[in-house]
Amino acid sequence: MTPLPSLSRRTLGAASLAGAFGLFLTACGGSTQAADGSAASDAGGAPAGTVEVEDNNGPQRVEIPPASVVATDNRTFETLADWGVTLTAAARTLMPSTNPLKDDESIIDLGSHREPDLEAVVAAEPTLIINGQRFAEYHDDFVKYAPDATILELDPRDDQPFADELKRQVSVLGQIFGKETEAETLGADLDAAMERVSAAYNGTDTVMAVNTSGGEIGYIAPGLGRALGWTFDAFELAPALEVEGSSDDHQGDDISVEAIADSNPDWILVMDRDAAVSADDPEYTPANEVLDSSEALAGVTAVAEGNIVYMPADTYTNESIQTYTEFFNSLADALEAKA
Repeated sequence: MTPLPSLSRRTLGAASLAGAFGLFLTACGGSTQAADGSAASDAGGAPAGTVEVEDNNGPQRVEIPPASVVATDNRTFETLADWGVTLTAAARTLMPSTNPLKDDESIIDLGSHREPDLEAVVAAEPTLIINGQRFAEYHDDFVKYAPDATILELDPRDDQPFADELKRQVSVLGQIFGKETEAETLGADLDAAMERVSAAYNGTDTVMAVNTSGGEIGYIAPGLGRALGWTFDAFELAPALEVEGSSDDHQGDDISVEAIADSNPDWILVMDRDAAVSADDPEYTPANEVLDSSEALAGVTAVAEGNIVYMPADTYTNESIQTYTEFFNSLADALEAKA
């Protein structure tokens, strides 16, 4: 098949209702109650104790506040930065340039998942490791190098609605870091953005999702493909094209420009993979330029009518709840403008 050009920006979607915020704080361990009902403090003046939460591996007891936090899950980086959480170590190499923690040299860099420096976690002496996504396979290594740490894994589970899983993640983190209200707001904002998309989509316009990398276009399969696949089920989007044997490959599946043109989608949703990892490369071509310069796509309805919505540029190395909220609001704006 003839490979296609590259695209860029934000997306996602799905009708999912709140319900992932029902985990309960449990004071225990070294926590005691003062006469006025407030939690006793440790020598440093911070509330002492633990909280019990549930992650993908079952109930976990976490020290609050955590004395040393390590983070490797990309989806949590933006939230942790926004909440002002101090990290002792993190996969800074994987952080998008939009995150202020990326260049913080006080945070030990554990590298990328392809060349991780797992032993470096020892120096951080973590009490909590927020692990997942690209680093999920290194769970047992962290158990080895940081046996006293609680390892929390909150990757979206395949058998649960993706949007609910994003809310579950921030809900648990909110309990740990005393940010329950902020977590509820993030969940409510996602719900509101998704409700806007559901209300604005007419139920009949056909939709195609693609990503771009290396100047080529990859097909993101409805229900399966990376970042955008779940949005088809969430919003009951009508696929412009369904390809047998599709995958969830991070670069998408090979597809020809002719196949896109023949399917004539009314809307195209785009994730520009390279925008997050190689935007400084002289050879980088933004997704919008790839689409706009394609003669084969010029007559496609989505292109001709400007019905192309891009995910945020940092999506590929972010994918936070904030990423999807931003994308869905952009998608809703575009749909509402054509209603």
